[in-house]
Amino acid sequence: MDAAGLKHRLVAKAVEEGFAAARICRPDAIPEAAGRLATFVDQGRHGQMGWMAERMGWRGDPAALWPEARSVVMLAEVYTPEGDPLAVLDRPDRAAVSCYAQGRDYHDLVKKRLKRVGRWLIEAAEKGSVPAEIKVFVDTAPVMEKPLAQAAGLGWQGKHTNLVSRELGSWFFLGAIFTTLDLPVDGAEVDHCGSCRACLDICPTGAFPAPYQLDARRCISYLTIEHKGPVDEALRGALGNRIYGCDDCLAVCPWNKFAVAAREAGYAARVGAPPLAELATLDDAAFRARFSGSPVKRIGRDRFVRNVLYAIGNSGEEALSPLVESLLADADPAVADAAQWALRRLKSAR
Repeated sequence: MDAAGLKHRLVAKAVEEGFAAARICRPDAIPEAAGRLATFVDQGRHGQMGWMAERMGWRGDPAALWPEARSVVMLAEVYTPEGDPLAVLDRPDRAAVSCYAQGRDYHDLVKKRLKRVGRWLIEAAEKGSVPAEIKVFVDTAPVMEKPLAQAAGLGWQGKHTNLVSRELGSWFFLGAIFTTLDLPVDGAEVDHCGSCRACLDICPTGAFPAPYQLDARRCISYLTIEHKGPVDEALRGALGNRIYGCDDCLAVCPWNKFAVAAREAGYAARVGAPPLAELATLDDAAFRARFSGSPVKRIGRDRFVRNVLYAIGNSGEEALSPLVESLLADADPAVADAAQWALRRLKSAR
């Protein structure tokens, strides 16, 4: 089998299926990852994300996750927003939802595309009389996609720890195909952040203790999505009207001048910037119906309404007080606590 020829056809197939780019590295290409992960967990910066501490051997060493794998194909899926993702922050009565969660759930869209590319790879290899196996991953397994993507040359982890590309900017998801095929690898990407601090300086909660370091316990994306129970009162004001995720550090990256338009119609905004008053009234059934097929659905109604109440408390909109009062006795303790806090904030603003 002509491995170089197969790789060339594989990359072409990935682009044909809708991916923006595909690069290849070895499973053992990120030897430094295990130590960085251990330090991150030892410092408690993973917060309540216990899954980061579990199976650290697999997470820190992709070669241990599937010893038979010989190559890792890393793929980029673009979801570039059409407008300014930070504009909604100037509308305190509206909800700010992270761009990646505005459309359909990327897990479903990317995995289907990965499986199609993977099946093609198996069939192409078998035509060359070479048996092949694959495993596909989209942010749901102990795989450190960002270090692997840098090792494969898709981009580099910027000072905000997210991946940045000179060709794609910041707005893209990552998918991985592990395979038993021995394919030619690409060179790793190097850092191109230079002296820029835009992503560090814009963070409302100071979630970056130093460049290239993240303390998830202060990150708005973590606080609004992963964190269970009440959020530290010292951080609630900094949430603003962000109720699901945060785009600040991505949006200000200068490399976004090279961002390309999303090809997948499913990423088009469906959620928008709805009024906080609408969202505060959602019960469980209404929440599930409204966010069916959306990543937002995964946090559940209680955590979602908790976030909405924090946003209302930050809005200064005293007219929303009756809605807040109706949630003071909510069955979920975190919602009730958020309602009490929001009411105090609104009265204080008055």
